[in-house]
Amino acid sequence: MYKNNIQKLITQSPLEIDTEIQIMGRPPTMANSEFLSNKQQGDWAEQVVYKAINEFSDEYFAVKYGRTESIAAGDEGFADFYKEYQNELNIIGKKPDLLIFKLTDFPNRNVDIENDEQVRKAIAALEVRSSSFLIAKYTAFMDKRQEEAINKCATIREKIFSSELAKLLERKNKVIYNLILQATDDTYRELDFRRPSWSLTPELRSLTELLKELKENIKILHKRDYLSITPKMEDIALVNRWIQKYNVKHFYLQVFFDKAYVISFQDILELVSNDDNEGKNFSIERDVKNQGKTTIKINVKVGKEVLGKIDMPYHKSAMKELDRGRLLFYVTFEGGKGYLDQKIFIRDIINA
Repeated sequence: MYKNNIQKLITQSPLEIDTEIQIMGRPPTMANSEFLSNKQQGDWAEQVVYKAINEFSDEYFAVKYGRTESIAAGDEGFADFYKEYQNELNIIGKKPDLLIFKLTDFPNRNVDIENDEQVRKAIAALEVRSSSFLIAKYTAFMDKRQEEAINKCATIREKIFSSELAKLLERKNKVIYNLILQATDDTYRELDFRRPSWSLTPELRSLTELLKELKENIKILHKRDYLSITPKMEDIALVNRWIQKYNVKHFYLQVFFDKAYVISFQDILELVSNDDNEGKNFSIERDVKNQGKTTIKINVKVGKEVLGKIDMPYHKSAMKELDRGRLLFYVTFEGGKGYLDQKIFIRDIINA
């Protein structure tokens, strides 16, 4: 059974996930422009996925399930809303944004999302995330930057080993000498050494500058070069709590402004259970943009490109006036059609 497989992966996970976590804390007192813009973008991403499924699928349909309230910190009644939401997380877990059902089960598409038995008939659950990038352009930029850094490393290596500097390096530091000697285009990113600061002779100064430049380019290769799907550590426990109650397959779907990728919750758990994948396919970081919470950043390319194209939405500014007369300006989004890859939708979501 699906929920049992998920529970087993959670129990065996090296992440030490607290499945009994209880969400507590005082509600924020005031929203800001960035929060409002991010919420608008998230709502837009969810709408793109919702419409893409319902317009391009003849056998399945999507229903909005997660919370959709537009209330924000500083609004009247927000404190009560915040407390109610925390109670919901602590009882049933984190609701996914969308549920997918068979049209044969609900011919009129009328699903009562407050009815647990009807929710359990869902084929899949989608947690929709948004990202302010064009992934195609980002990937091309990062690929070029990586290629340039590798070429620079190769050039520096050639300068050292085609001159007397090679013997000088071997005499001064045999470890660094061997590291660079054995390096290839595929292994420069694996190099790591403490840069010396030799300066006694012109030759030593020249060697030091080359090693400094080599180190700088290796640092570029060490940097994370992929966009990511980003489940928070605490969300894993809350998603699992919902899965244990409803036993519906769960997926994360990351929406960019040109494409969208999907990965199953089960694949996420399996991926992070293998430390060979760390650094290449995922990293674990404290996200300063999310109150310093521990976040798993999974290479989005591990997922599947479920929306192969998204039309750019229209965007315009909006204003929110707070009770004290403070004005918040933020961005809203409209349009932006998504085009569903039905093969991936069926294979990697419906039949996963």
